[in-house]
Amino acid sequence: MAPAPKKKTPIGVHLLAGGTAGMAEALVCHPLDTIKVRMQLSRGSRVKGVKPRGFIATGASIVKKESPLGLYKGLGAVVSGIVPKMAIRFASFEQYKGMMANKETGLTGSGGIFFAGLGAGVTEAVLVVCPMEVVKIRLQAQVHSMTDPLDIPKYRNAAHALYLILREEGPATLYRGVALTALRQATNQAANFTAYTELKRLLQKYQPQFPEGGLPAWQTGIIGLISGAVGPFTNAPIDTIKTRIQRATALKGETAWTRFTTVAGQMFKEEGPSAFYKGITPRVMRVAPGQAVVFMVYERVRAIIEKEGDLVASADS
Repeated sequence: MAPAPKKKTPIGVHLLAGGTAGMAEALVCHPLDTIKVRMQLSRGSRVKGVKPRGFIATGASIVKKESPLGLYKGLGAVVSGIVPKMAIRFASFEQYKGMMANKETGLTGSGGIFFAGLGAGVTEAVLVVCPMEVVKIRLQAQVHSMTDPLDIPKYRNAAHALYLILREEGPATLYRGVALTALRQATNQAANFTAYTELKRLLQKYQPQFPEGGLPAWQTGIIGLISGAVGPFTNAPIDTIKTRIQRATALKGETAWTRFTTVAGQMFKEEGPSAFYKGITPRVMRVAPGQAVVFMVYERVRAIIEKEGDLVASADS
């Protein structure tokens, strides 16, 4: 006899838990993202004996020239985008996962998890990530002191950057690099959710005392850390090219394909193959701990909401 299907969690729970997890991740991990973007935007020297600046040196340079607050450039754009991004990520993943679940058991296999992750990545990229990252990268690319009131940058904050981009370049600019962003997010989330789900199943198999979603926080953090590190190594070139494209202003008559080939060709010719992996260290250091934070907070908030819901339902019955 097949086991009874699991009780379906309302989509609102995934939205709220995902949004809360996104806020926590942004506050903890944004400085590493700023360092990553600066490294990706740097033009590596081809002069013999001159090494490109590493992630520690890049971070130290930002702090020295722009104050520690420089590491939080673009945070407003991230916070305003990451809450809906994470809400959409988890809610859409659960919806796609439900579509691919076994109708009798309610369970979804590894293949279904992978494709649900792909779908979630594309969904969040189109609805939130691409516009958010265009604004964020424009802010992060500015080199100016945040403690000197006379050093006024072009973009003062996320709202001002959005206004200027729309006024000077048009709404389409917010979707520059959308195909690459969707490809990056899709591969990221497919790898992320598949690795996380399989590792979680493995731990639950050998620890039957923990119910579904009830692993200790430190275990959730570890498997989130591992799953979060998988994606960046598989799509670093995509992320670097995307960052360069989104940083630049649009040229008349330029298509998405010509932008891609021009940027990729220029990087390879002037900076060599290693340019495609610029910022990989801070990216992994930012994404992996970020996913650890996200999954820990998500699982905890989701469990709290579901527990409260069960208590309310019991009181009403």
